[in-house]
Amino acid sequence: MSRQISRFYTFGPFRLDPSERVLLSNGQRILLTPKAFDTLLVLVERNGHVLGKDELLKIVWPDTFVEEGTLAQNISTIRKALGDGQDGQTYIETVPKRGYRFVAPVSEATDVDSGGVESDKVESAKIESGEQDRPEVSAETSQPMRASRSRSATAGSVIVLLILLAGVSAYFLRQRYSRSRKSLASPATLAVLPFENLSGKPEEQYFANGFTEEMITRLGDLDPKRLGIIARVSGMQNEQYQGAGKNAREIGQELGADYILQGSVTRDGGRVRITARLIQAKKQTTLWTKDYDREVRDILSLQSDVAGAIAREIELKLSPEESARLSATRLVDPDAYELYLKGRYFWNKRTEAAYEKAIEYFNQAIARDPQYARAYSGLADAYALLGSRPNAELPRREAMPRAKAAALTALKLDDSIAEAHASLAFVEMHYEWNWPASEQEFKSALELNPNYATAHEWFAYWLMAQGRPDESIEEINRAQRADPLSVIIKTDSADLLEFAGRFDEAIQKVREAMDLDPDFRLAHYFLGEAYMGKKMYSDALAEYQKGLALDKGDVWCLTGLGRVYANLGQKAKASKIVEQFHERNDLAIETASILAALGKKDQSFAWLEKAYLQREGGLILLNADPGLKSLRPDPRFADLARRVGLPPLPSEH
Repeated sequence: MSRQISRFYTFGPFRLDPSERVLLSNGQRILLTPKAFDTLLVLVERNGHVLGKDELLKIVWPDTFVEEGTLAQNISTIRKALGDGQDGQTYIETVPKRGYRFVAPVSEATDVDSGGVESDKVESAKIESGEQDRPEVSAETSQPMRASRSRSATAGSVIVLLILLAGVSAYFLRQRYSRSRKSLASPATLAVLPFENLSGKPEEQYFANGFTEEMITRLGDLDPKRLGIIARVSGMQNEQYQGAGKNAREIGQELGADYILQGSVTRDGGRVRITARLIQAKKQTTLWTKDYDREVRDILSLQSDVAGAIAREIELKLSPEESARLSATRLVDPDAYELYLKGRYFWNKRTEAAYEKAIEYFNQAIARDPQYARAYSGLADAYALLGSRPNAELPRREAMPRAKAAALTALKLDDSIAEAHASLAFVEMHYEWNWPASEQEFKSALELNPNYATAHEWFAYWLMAQGRPDESIEEINRAQRADPLSVIIKTDSADLLEFAGRFDEAIQKVREAMDLDPDFRLAHYFLGEAYMGKKMYSDALAEYQKGLALDKGDVWCLTGLGRVYANLGQKAKASKIVEQFHERNDLAIETASILAALGKKDQSFAWLEKAYLQREGGLILLNADPGLKSLRPDPRFADLARRVGLPPLPSEH
C-alpha cells in the first residue's frame, strides 16, 4: 500500500488535521462550521502573528463580500469550541482595531498513513442530511438604549412570501391543534432563521434580510397568544445557524424553539424562487418543505385574499380587529418596498452612519409611495435612535420631533403597525417625558405584536425609570426570549441589572454579549460600569480603556474613565476629561456625573440643569443612575426628578 504523509497541528489538548478537516480534543471530535474551521486553520498556521481582519476575510471568503461581523461570529464559535478562558483570549487574542492572533503554543507534526487506516473526516452537522454549504450572512450590531431589482421581481417576492406563509402556518398550526386542545394553553414557539440569499450577489443581502423580517411580521400577526415567534436579530447574527454549525435540536434548545423555519430566496430577472422547510426541533424531523418558482405578474392585489386564506387555513378565531387588519393589506409600489427593505437593512446596523443611510432610503420610499405606512414607521425608528445618541450629526431637538411626526403619520395611515407605536412611545418617553402617553403606546405595540423584542427592550427602560426595577428586569427578559442572541439586548440587560444593583448578574450578561461579538466596544463600557458598582476600580479602568482602544471618541467610556480617575484620587486626569466635555453641547449628564465623583456638587447640578433644558434622554434614568447617587440627599435632586416626571425615591435609612 502507498504511504502518505499528512501534516497536523497540536495545541493544548487539541489536534488540528488540515487534510481531514478534523479538530480533536483528547481524541474526541469537535464540530465546527466549514468557515470556522478555515478561520482556525489560518490562525494556527500563522500562530504568534497578528492577522488583520481584512486579510482574514480575503483568505476565508475569497471573491465574496462579507462584513467584519461574520468574522467575529466565527471567532466566537471557535472560542466556544476550544473552551476559551473567561476573557475569551486563552487561544485567540483580539488585537483592538487590527485583528486576531493565535497565542497558544503550537506544535507541527506528521502522520504516515499506509492506506489501511479509515479516514477520520468529520461531516459538518446539518439540520438535515444532504444540505450543501451556503453563503454567509453578515452580522449586525447596534447601540444601547442610552441613548432594483425590477419592480415585478419585488412584487412577486412579496406575494410569494404571503403564499408561503399560508402553507407554513396551515401545516404547523393544524398539526399542533389536532393533537389536543389543551395545547392552546401553552403557545408553540417558532424560530424563523434568516432566509438565505442565493442570488449569487452579496449586495442583495438586504433583500433576503428584509424578506425574513416580513415573514416574521406576518407570522406574528396570526395569533400571538398561540404562536410565539423567535427571530429577527438572532438569526441575522448567527452564521452557524445557516450552515453546518448546529443541528435542529441544538438550535431549538439554544433559542427555546419547538419548531424551526428556514429557507432561501433567489431572484433572477422576472422570476423569484423560494425554498422553505419547517422542522420539528426536538426530533429533528422535517415536517413540511416546498419550493416556489413563479413568473412575476401583477399579483400584489392578491395580498388581501392570501392573508385571509391564512387565517381560514389555520382555523383561528380572529377578532374583528384582527380580521380587519389582515384584510386591509394594500398595494405597495414595488420600488418603494425595495427601498424600505434597504432602509431596514441599514437601521439594523445601529450606527450613526447607518441611521443616516436608512433615513435616505426611507425618504426615497416615501417619495415613491406617500401612502406607504411602513416607510414612515422605519423613518421614525431611524430618527428616534439617531436623536438619542451623543454627537449625532442631526441635533436631538430636530431628530426627535421628526421621529414623532413620522410615527404619527405611519399610524394615521395604518394604526396596526407595532413598530410605529413603539417609536412614538420612545419619543414620548425619551424626549417629551410624557409618561402616561408613552406607557399606553408601549402597551399598544406589545398588544399588536407580543413578539416585538425592541418594544419589550424599550419598555423595560420605562419601568426602570418609573422605579419598578423588578418589572423592568422581567421585561428585558421577555425581550431576550423573543431574541435570545441579540448583542444589544444582552448589553441593555446588563445596563438594567446595574441600575438594580445586581452587578454580578450584569457581568455575566456582558460576557454573553462578548461571546457573540468580542469587538463590541459598548460591552466594555457596560463591564466597566459593573466593576464600578463593585468598587473594582482597576478592573473598571481596564475595560473603559479597552473600549477606547476600539473607538477613541467613545464618550461613555470617557465618562467612565473620568469617574474612575476621580474615585482613585487622580483628580487632574478627571478634570481634564471634564474640560474636553465643556466643548460639547450634548454631554451635560456625562459632565455632571464626573463632577459628582469629584465632589463638586454645585457644578454638577448646574450641568444637570443644562441637561434638563436640552431635554437629554439620560435624565429619565436620573433616579437609577449609580453615577449620580451621591447627589440624591440634596433637595435639588428631588426637584429635578419631579420636573422630569419621575416618582419620588424611597427614603434611605
